[in-house]
Amino acid sequence: MLEITVTLDSHLDEPLYLQLYSFLKKEMVEGRLIPDTKLPSKRKLSTHLGISQTTVETAYQQLIAEGYVKSEPRKGLFVNKLEMDIFPIKKEHVAARDNFQQSPLANSISVDFGHGNIALNEFPFSIWRKLTVQSLYEDESHLLLSGHRQGDLPLRVEIAKYLYQSRGVRCEPDQIIIGAGTQYMVTFLTMLLGRERVYAMENPGFHRSREAFRDQGVKLLGISLDQDGIKMEDLRESEATVAYVTPSHQFPLGMVMPISRRMELLKWANETESYIIEDDYDGEFRYTGRPIPSLQGLDHQGRVIYLGTFSKSLIPSLRISFMVLPPPLLSRYQNRFSIYKQTVSRLHQQTLYLFMKEGHWNRHLQKMRTTYRRKQSTLLTLITEKFGNQVTVIGVDSGLHILLEVHNSMTESELINHAEKVGVKVYPTSVYYDVNTYSLNPMVLIGYGGVTESEIHNGITLLQKAWELF
Repeated sequence: MLEITVTLDSHLDEPLYLQLYSFLKKEMVEGRLIPDTKLPSKRKLSTHLGISQTTVETAYQQLIAEGYVKSEPRKGLFVNKLEMDIFPIKKEHVAARDNFQQSPLANSISVDFGHGNIALNEFPFSIWRKLTVQSLYEDESHLLLSGHRQGDLPLRVEIAKYLYQSRGVRCEPDQIIIGAGTQYMVTFLTMLLGRERVYAMENPGFHRSREAFRDQGVKLLGISLDQDGIKMEDLRESEATVAYVTPSHQFPLGMVMPISRRMELLKWANETESYIIEDDYDGEFRYTGRPIPSLQGLDHQGRVIYLGTFSKSLIPSLRISFMVLPPPLLSRYQNRFSIYKQTVSRLHQQTLYLFMKEGHWNRHLQKMRTTYRRKQSTLLTLITEKFGNQVTVIGVDSGLHILLEVHNSMTESELINHAEKVGVKVYPTSVYYDVNTYSLNPMVLIGYGGVTESEIHNGITLLQKAWELF
């Protein structure tokens, strides 16, 4: 039976049937009782709420009379489909998505340039399925129990090997902590480092990390960027003793921090006894230039905390991220925070371990690098052909997105709204700036990981029309 929980007050002047009617009507109008939902019978609902069947019957009859529900003989009462545009929905009931409201045109979107999307058609479903089943064999029954608080050791061993080979990260498996997502890691790090510290992050920077810091109640400073990344003079003049950076592919502007700036940042951390949180969220995908070692690989004083994730390189829903703690912080973690249990399914950890151990991970990465490089090339070629010098492209060296500065006098919101009208979804960049600091020319974010090459062609052609770039 559909559970309907409502507080009915017999002491009010309003009759009980009207209270019940008003509650059910509101649930339907605001979308919590969806069309074709079957309502409980009069007898069952009266028993559940402790009221008479007559009260329920009267409320139901009023809903039928007004067209909110329909009665089907020998089947029961069902919620009708409503023309929702005639009912004003309160703002607090509209789910916010990345700080901007979803347009009524969202259902007609044909091309979605979301930066969090990946090429799902390239995912090795058959291999992953086989390894998942293998993880469920009876001789792996120990995986049904709680595992090590830092994550299963075999997976940490594979991650340590991969990080050294591909990113120059030097660590032992014991320094790695596996967790469910970067936001969880950021939250945990504020407890480990201390909420009394002053934290700094790039401005613009990843808004989800910013909100995770703020939700922990820490003092957070936005530090401006130049062409090489975070401005060192501004960081030195600040009170910060922790700096969160994305040096391999600054989010969202896309620059790669050169070795000289990395050494400056490490010098600052050593001289001020500060810590650097290096978020390497999509460092696997680099298209130009020679690879630069991670900050962690350049650090000899134990001042860098390295963050990584499998969300971009494998699948977002896996929710497997990890951090590498320097020895001093590892000791503090083991002494003070060992009570916290592991947050990632051991079955997923085992599947990923087998995926890496048997060589599938490296082969998958190679394939994805080729796929994304081809998609980016297609995107940039079309932008040049369709838009010419009416746009400026920002951040092409690595990653799965670019920024597009459009020179047509439209505001950011106008660019987004005009795009939606032709069925294309692009995204704002203003949300990544600290409050009241966004003053640049309007830019939109275009992700290309989750769209096909034909969708890229269609999307850019439609954007040319929407933005009147001829």
